[in-house]
Amino acid sequence: MFEIMIWAGAALSLVGLAGLVWCILRVAKARRAKLSEDDMRATLQSVLPMNMAALFVSVIGLMLIVVGIILG
Repeated sequence: MFEIMIWAGAALSLVGLAGLVWCILRVAKARRAKLSEDDMRATLQSVLPMNMAALFVSVIGLMLIVVGIILG
């Protein structure tokens, strides 16, 4: 049972990591486009919720891994 918790945590951590990579690529693309300050601000504001969600999912995944290891 705890093995399932560890693997589920690893999967969640990978999903969160993929979300963080997406955020990094999106902001890097906006920086390369040399957007105006207002457009850059709008881009960053649109990326911020996804960034926070990805961090949250990664943290939950890592917590599942740690709990699974401790209890297992």
